[in-house]
Amino acid sequence: MNVVFDFGAVLFEWQPAELLRTHLSHVTPTAEAARKLAADMFHHEDWAAFDRGTRELPDVVASMARRLALPADLLHGFLAPIGERLLPIESTVALLEQLQQRRGSRGDVQLYYLSNMPSPFARVLESRHDFLRYFDGGIFSGDVKLAKPDPAIFALLAERYGLVPADTLFIDDLAANVAAARQLGWRTIHCTAPAGLPAQVAALLPA
Repeated sequence: MNVVFDFGAVLFEWQPAELLRTHLSHVTPTAEAARKLAADMFHHEDWAAFDRGTRELPDVVASMARRLALPADLLHGFLAPIGERLLPIESTVALLEQLQQRRGSRGDVQLYYLSNMPSPFARVLESRHDFLRYFDGGIFSGDVKLAKPDPAIFALLAERYGLVPADTLFIDDLAANVAAARQLGWRTIHCTAPAGLPAQVAALLPA
């Protein structure tokens, strides 16, 4: 069985409104203001293009600054270190370690990732987290100029590593990404509560 992990909100904490409340509290005085700003920042083509690797951070910051009427240096100071602020979800890291051990003892599991992640942040994660070595391979969107839920990025992962759809389990927090994988014949888990993920994965692995 191939197990394919998303990163944000599956393997790493991704709560942008909370990041804004922590690091830009003076422009997000309430939880509602933080949620709105997070949506305006991260659910927009500016950020989607950065995720895909088709725009660089300075260009994205300049566009956001104009659109949101916020200082560019303030936005850059918040966005540039995001890769360093992504904290591992310990229960998922423990699951990854268990699967890695199973791969070593039984050889019936292979581990991959498929993450919408800008290349600069991906490089930070690779340099900071030793557990990423457990993966047999994977794709970051920013490295290939494609992003989920585009079927092309799923097809690229499958082609690159010889993944058979019926033997591939994909885990993601976003329903649109899960639906895209399911359309390709992959097995899926919509991860809405990472603490429950080990039990969900165990139920789908070969006995």
